Amino acid sequence: MKFTRITVDPKQMGGAPCIRGLRIPVATVVAMVADGMPEADILKAYPDLEPDDIHEALHYAAVAVRERELPLVAP
Repeated sequence: MKFTRITVDPKQMGGAPCIRGLRIPVATVVAMVADGMPEADILKAYPDLEPDDIHEALHYAAVAVRERELPLVAP
């Protein structure tokens, strides 16, 4: 998948993936969704975001996790 709404600029936010060149990290958006925040509330908190930004941030995070092997702690 080609990500058209995710940008990485070493001069912005320490090079963290952000939404459309805005100073809104993908990780922030994904964390809000993970915390159960409704999409409408996320858009209200960040008026520059669009619904497609949230969806692409989630897809980006899914691909990023899929490409790495993360250690899991046994229960």
